Amino acid sequence: MTGNIRVFTQSSIRIEGSCGVIYLDPLHIPEEFHDAAFILITHNHGDHFSEEDIKKAAAPDTVLIVPEKMKDQANALASFVGSIETVKPGEQYRFGELEFETVAAYNNIKPFHPKKSGWVGYILNVDGRRIYAAGDTDVVKENQAVRCDIAMVPIGGTFTMDAKKAAELVNTIGPEIAIPIHYGTIVGKPADAQTFTSLVKPEIKVELLIEK
Repeated sequence: MTGNIRVFTQSSIRIEGSCGVIYLDPLHIPEEFHDAAFILITHNHGDHFSEEDIKKAAAPDTVLIVPEKMKDQANALASFVGSIETVKPGEQYRFGELEFETVAAYNNIKPFHPKKSGWVGYILNVDGRRIYAAGDTDVVKENQAVRCDIAMVPIGGTFTMDAKKAAELVNTIGPEIAIPIHYGTIVGKPADAQTFTSLVKPEIKVELLIEK
């Protein structure tokens, strides 16, 4: 079920589907792919909105999708993509062959990702499966209501939920597969993945896909 998904580092995700190749928060892309049908950005921090890596993924007809407050930043990349679209939390969208929903992504108390910024996670509909990429977030009421087949959740703590809280979220929403992200480099330790795995219900399969 996850053979079409790669996680390069942090929250840098590549998904192949019948709608085309999808990137989320590209970072440390290992080569000049230039094959993106869609590039989706969760928020404006440098480890999620990397102009250098967006350029590596982008093709002339790429749709770049960003939260509304990032429109001006995204316009700097207008010459590298086909079009730029903006989104806000809690909505449903369709661009070309890609259908998705946005989910609010924010911190409850920590100051790094305030709710008022309008940052998002995404639930992508790819070939009959719902894939949730949470973005940088704590456990909040919006993501506790997510229903998906595959959940990709941050576990590194500091700026997001930690491994324990991420496991609690996954156990609440009950996907078939859980993939921890946002750990092992900038924040979080590789061992956090083992903590996460040990706390996830046994009926949920955990897959560790981060490549570095």
